[in-house]
Amino acid sequence: MSPFKTAFSAGVLIIMSTLMPATAQAQETKVKLTIVNPKALYDPAPNGYSHAVVASGGRRIVMIAGQGGEDASGRLSPRFADQVKQAYANLRRVLDAVGARPGQVAKLTTYVAGYEQAMLPVMTEHVKDMFGAALPAQTLVPVSRLALDGMQFEVDAVVVLD
Repeated sequence: MSPFKTAFSAGVLIIMSTLMPATAQAQETKVKLTIVNPKALYDPAPNGYSHAVVASGGRRIVMIAGQGGEDASGRLSPRFADQVKQAYANLRRVLDAVGARPGQVAKLTTYVAGYEQAMLPVMTEHVKDMFGAALPAQTLVPVSRLALDGMQFEVDAVVVLD
């Protein structure tokens, strides 16, 4: 390769490597992430997460963190049915906080510690109460345990706002 071609090729590579990070960075800044932690729920920051994150930049998509059966003070009922009811109440509070309706929930993931099929009707009742006929896609994941001692149920959601 001639010295001119070598110098030209090296110059193009330097320019490309200089421009590429700027291009990638510019694309990343088109999406804005907004953290939402409703005051009606406990503060999740000490545990390393947020209740919801709204992604803006075109369509707004909200990823809602797992909502368990604990109340605003962090108290957790020992009864499975109570935890499911409270978890869906917590989910509704987060939906309200981000300006969403249940009909905008595209996907739920539920986690159940010590799952038995007899628990399914309890969960189904609360899902139908919240969503009516507009049932979102849903995955049920049986697990050996959840984050807190005594925690039996958790639900997270993906919401499309626009």
